[in-house]
Amino acid sequence: MNPLPTVTKNLLIINVLMYLATLAAERYGIDLGDYLGLHFILSDRFNAAQLITYMFMHGSFWHVFFNMFAVWMFGRILEQVWGPKRFLFYYMICGIGAGLIQEVVTGIHYYTLQAGLSPEAIETVMREGANALREYKNFVDPALANLNLTLNSSTVGASGAVYGILLAFGMLFPNERMFIFPLPFPIKAKWFVIGYAVIELYAGLANNPADNVAHFAHLGGMIFGFLLILYWRKKNNGNNGYYYN
Repeated sequence: MNPLPTVTKNLLIINVLMYLATLAAERYGIDLGDYLGLHFILSDRFNAAQLITYMFMHGSFWHVFFNMFAVWMFGRILEQVWGPKRFLFYYMICGIGAGLIQEVVTGIHYYTLQAGLSPEAIETVMREGANALREYKNFVDPALANLNLTLNSSTVGASGAVYGILLAFGMLFPNERMFIFPLPFPIKAKWFVIGYAVIELYAGLANNPADNVAHFAHLGGMIFGFLLILYWRKKNNGNNGYYYN
């Protein structure tokens, strides 16, 4: 078996180490996800670096496991095709793009929630909401609680970059047949990617509060990946994406 390419290997290592660091920090009452996760731009806890750091944080073992499994399974192939620099650039752009889309969607949700609240109530959330969440509390009023979660919750995970990787694999190898559990038959990569995108769009529009998944961030990773690949193809005279160095 060929050794893992450099960037893929280091992405796996960094993400696993950051997850272990998160577990270790919890023992000392430190929430790394709160510091390094992506907050809404209007939150006091937001800083621009979180657009990068959030994609190396994960909320659970299975969260990091499945994301890194996808990086291992598909990322190594893309790195072999594109080379390490091109692959790393693509991965980061998809992750950052996913974060930007998440900020836009959060902003729309935030201002929609504000429409039914008084200026005094909004000010109360702005002033007291972050500290309440740090103490694992929230407002009793559902409208205030929802606004507070929208304003001060953080987004973590490499899923936006991972969905960009899935999109790239589907575009470069559209007819590659894949076995996807629980389907009893192989499916072409292009249909796999399209199916995932449709599911994410449906789940995002459903806006289930109990879902706790940033579906539009996943779509954002795909969108930025799609646009970047189109740009590269145009720049390289329309080839299928195999000659990037």
